[in-house]
Amino acid sequence: MFHDRAKLTVIAGKGGDGSIHFRREKFVPKGGPDGGDGGAGGDIVLVATPHRRDLSGFRANQKVRAGRGGAGSGSLSTGEDGEDAVLEVPVGTQVIDADERLIADLAHPGARVVVAKGGSGGRGNKRFASPTRQTPRYAEIGMPGEEGVIELRLKLLADAAFVGLPNAGKSSLLTRISNARPKIAEYPFTTLSPVLGTVESSEGRQLVVADVPGLIEGASEGIGLGHEFLAHLERARLLLHAIDASEGDADDRWRTIDTELAAYGGGLDERKQVVILNKIDLNPEPPAFAIDDERIIRVFRVSAATGAGIEDLRRALFELVPQEEVVPALAETELVDYLVYRPQAARRSFHVFRTETGFRVTGKPPSPEQLEAILKAAGVREGDEVQLGDEVLEWQK
Repeated sequence: MFHDRAKLTVIAGKGGDGSIHFRREKFVPKGGPDGGDGGAGGDIVLVATPHRRDLSGFRANQKVRAGRGGAGSGSLSTGEDGEDAVLEVPVGTQVIDADERLIADLAHPGARVVVAKGGSGGRGNKRFASPTRQTPRYAEIGMPGEEGVIELRLKLLADAAFVGLPNAGKSSLLTRISNARPKIAEYPFTTLSPVLGTVESSEGRQLVVADVPGLIEGASEGIGLGHEFLAHLERARLLLHAIDASEGDADDRWRTIDTELAAYGGGLDERKQVVILNKIDLNPEPPAFAIDDERIIRVFRVSAATGAGIEDLRRALFELVPQEEVVPALAETELVDYLVYRPQAARRSFHVFRTETGFRVTGKPPSPEQLEAILKAAGVREGDEVQLGDEVLEWQK
């Protein structure tokens, strides 16, 4: 079954804790601090690959976690960074956050985006040594990674896409011109999910053509099946508007679907169209079509049943669909440049710890009022040291 949506909970890795350690060597009786830093937590990364066709590989409400950073150790040894969780998604996948904001559009093979950043590693006690504090007996803990809920939405990448009312013969036409073998039957809504086919020219050029479920009047408002798949038409460079010409009123049928495309938006009402009057074998006379619209660049009269006009249609597709520029795959370390938002860490961004001489605050400092309330609740006393990053303050009433 074709899946074009998936919801994920992404949890980046926590940073490793810094080390509290002192040199212990036989001939160094007063060895100083040498605790190393913790490693960074792993990221959650999405990578677009042409090897995946849809999002069916993701489970419902799946949780994805990245690796935790390793703790620091003595001899200034830094902990290992946590392992990234790299997820492959189909080319054309959009990433949406819980507030319906676009995070990224992975429209090219190799496009990568970090959807949750791993937490930074905590600093070891060596980092806090100074001329006045030569034996710090504390270190930072690692920061939590970012968390968030994202939705993946796939918009198919096709050179051309069939659109039309149910039973217009779109699946039969796709079978005739491409290598696709969709289900075909003599009743409406045979196609329940998008189908892709490849059309190949005698010169070796290939086009990808999509067939989406048939539309009906009101589809843009959620009536019928096709409204769920209108988004797949957005990336198609050419719309192939199939019309059942055996029942007459081809002009009215064209207007019905064109109205739904305009109501949906996304530029579908501006897209170039090829009108295909199908089932001419059932008409004693060639079907008439009187619509004069600058978006309609060609009109074909064909029969998917007998093959009449199919070869002309196939050849014309390579003339009407412009040659697409080859977009090189992005380097493995290159992020997409239209990342606009990242989920924020769900947990608080600071921690307060008691030390031998007072308190230590790690992470992003809270407001002075919030810090004062927390320290008072923790039992701070006059003269206690309060460490904020590299700064050490003395608490006074």
